[in-house]
Parts: sequence; structure tokens; C-alpha cells
Amino acid sequence: MPIMKNRTEMTEFILLGLTNDPCLQLPLFITFLLIYIITLIGNLGMLLLIFLDSQLHTPMYIFLGNLSLVDLCYSTTVTPTVMAGLLIRDNVISYNDCAAQMFFFGAFATVENYLLASMAYDRYAAVCKPLHYATIMTTSVYTWLITGSYVISFMNASIHIADIFTLSFCKSNVIHHFFCDVPAIMALTCFDNQVRELVLLYLESLNIFFALTVIWTSYMLIFVTILKMHSASGHRKAISTCASHFTAVSIFYGTVIFMYLQPSSSHSMDTDKVTSVFYTMIIPMLNPLVYSLRNKEVKNAFIKLIQHY
Repeated sequence: MPIMKNRTEMTEFILLGLTNDPCLQLPLFITFLLIYIITLIGNLGMLLLIFLDSQLHTPMYIFLGNLSLVDLCYSTTVTPTVMAGLLIRDNVISYNDCAAQMFFFGAFATVENYLLASMAYDRYAAVCKPLHYATIMTTSVYTWLITGSYVISFMNASIHIADIFTLSFCKSNVIHHFFCDVPAIMALTCFDNQVRELVLLYLESLNIFFALTVIWTSYMLIFVTILKMHSASGHRKAISTCASHFTAVSIFYGTVIFMYLQPSSSHSMDTDKVTSVFYTMIIPMLNPLVYSLRNKEVKNAFIKLIQHY
């Protein structure tokens, strides 16, 4: 396929995918299919439990329900494309589909960023201010937190799409990635992207570090409260909750910071592809386990649902 000269001629891109080795394509397809099935079952199951069990209609589980919805959405934005490339070697994606994939992936990943911060604040209120929790985390407060997460994230994704897809593409139409990610697309543009890289860097830095500030502040206060507790069982419960959250936060933010908070000249596309597997496929699969299946209330709700039917 000839190299495209400019944006007006660009009608499609070619995704190189994860590997061209025929011996690896089928095993990778089976692996990603299993991961995607587990992701679907885990996140849809979490949404169903929260919807059906009135005891889970609390701020903590409403946040978890939204987290499951977001994980399901941004995994679905990417994973089927990857599997199609591995199974039927359909590596062509249209210009509009590429823009749509980048938009929805970026939007839902940013929603997750803010939901993680909101959940940390919720846990702070529950652990540090238990007597005032009902007045701190009211229906209007958690509704605004969730709504704000979606509004800010979709606005952020719109800025990225407007910033990137108004560029001219003249280097190639081959994307050295398995989906339309920002650094991989910016590498195809015609001219110096320093200004646009700075816009991307500042926006992502603002989103990530604001959320991380809320998370770290919340959990530092939680740890201080834990140290003041005299109950050993209270210590174990609070530490267990924090450990689960830190595990998911470390994986999510570690990969996101590695991917987006560095100049495109510093990127190794092969390394980026491996890193991207974690936050596009692994994290959406792990979150229901990390946040939910270790929770006694969720287990009880699941048992009740099984017994009922």
C-alpha cells in the first residue's frame, strides 16, 4: 500500500499488531480471548450484583459498578481489534474508526483515573470519619463525583482528537501498535509536534497528578487513622482494603505514566506495545478480583443470588 501524503488522502491505517510470528498468533489469540471472557464475566457480574442487591446500593459499590462499566467499555474498545488482527489478520482500520477508537479508549481510561480518586476519597470518609460518613458522602456528592468524572474525561478525549486528527499524516499510514494510541499516531505526522506534545503532556499530567494527589492524601490519612486504632481486626481490615487499592493503582498509573508522560522521541514502540497490554487488557480483568471478589459483602450477595435462582 502506498504511503499517504497528507491528511486529505488518508482513508485508512494499517496496525502492525503485537507480532508477525505465525507461531505466536494463535496462542496469543487464545490467551486474549480467555482474558476478554474473564473481563466480561467479572465486570458484567459485578454490575449485575450491584443492580440486584439493594444492600450494595451504597457509594462504595456504586463507584465499583461504574469502575466495572468503564473497564468493560475500554477493554471492548481495544481487545476485539487485537483478536481480529491475530486470527484473521485484519489489520486495516479506517481513518474514522481509528479516531473513534482513540476517543473512546482515552475517555474511558480517564474516567477510570478519576473514579480511582473518588473511591480513595470515599474510603477516607469511611475509615477516618465513620460517624460523619453519611453526611459527607451523600447521594448528591457521589453523583457529582461520578458525573464530573465522565464529563471531564470526555472533554479531555475531545481535545486530544481535535489536537491530533487535524494534523497532516505524510510519513506513513502504518501504525506501529495494536490499536490507535496517541504516541503511535503522533509518530506518523508530518512536522514538529513539540507544541502538541506539550499540550498532551500538560493535560495528562493534570489528570494523573490531580487524581494521584487525592489518592495519596486520602490513604496517608487512612494510615494515620489505622495507627491510632487499638483493634487488631480493624488494622487487618483497613490494611487489606488499602493493599488491594494500591495494587490496582500501581499497575494502572505505572503503565499510564510510562506511556504518556514522556516525549514521543523517548518511546520504544515495541516496549509500548507490551506495556499497553497491561492497561488495555490485564487491568480490566483484574479489577473485579482486586476490588470485589475479595469483599465479604460481594460474596454474600453472590451467594444470595445463586440461592435465589
